[in-house]
Amino acid sequence: MIELDHVIVNARDRVASARLLASLLDVPWDETALGIFSAVYVNPGLTLDFITTDEDFPVEHFCFRVSDAEFDAILKRLEDAGIGWRGDVRGRNDGKVGTAHGGRNIYWDEPDKHRWEILTKSYARRPG
Repeated sequence: MIELDHVIVNARDRVASARLLASLLDVPWDETALGIFSAVYVNPGLTLDFITTDEDFPVEHFCFRVSDAEFDAILKRLEDAGIGWRGDVRGRNDGKVGTAHGGRNIYWDEPDKHRWEILTKSYARRPG
């Protein structure tokens, strides 16, 4: 089986971006992993390595499948942090929760414009 180990995420401020995501997901992070990264340890098999750059970079989309309890907790942390969200991938933050595909999902944009998503039921799995 092939598993994704880590992803490098470009940021204007790697520490601030990593700290924010780690706090919202309630996962550990390391401000100076390998000296140039701020690592967010999403789970035992996946790390997001934030790196600071002044170069242009594309907006990326990252989606995390979570339990219903984790969904509720993350939604509360977004609310407490004053970060808006929406139930659709595009559009304005309207505070709505998407319910397509038999689960719940929301999207929010972080300061560098990367688009984060949490969902309780994957719609990206291969059928069967």
